[in-house]
Amino acid sequence: MEIGVDRPACEANAVCVGLAPAVFDLDDEEELVIAPGPVPADQVERVSAAVKACPKNALFITD
Repeated sequence: MEIGVDRPACEANAVCVGLAPAVFDLDDEEELVIAPGPVPADQVERVSAAVKACPKNALFITD
């Protein structure tokens, strides 16, 4: 499983960071940062919840 983001739609409100901080973060400019590579198996549930909870529907599963 890999995650993508629609950058123009993302408002960096950090809901995903709260749900899956091992995968999502905000940089110093308040831009979303996603850990590179496939989502670790122990984070799949958290990341799936974050994708569903994104208020702007900016996150999506690519694989």
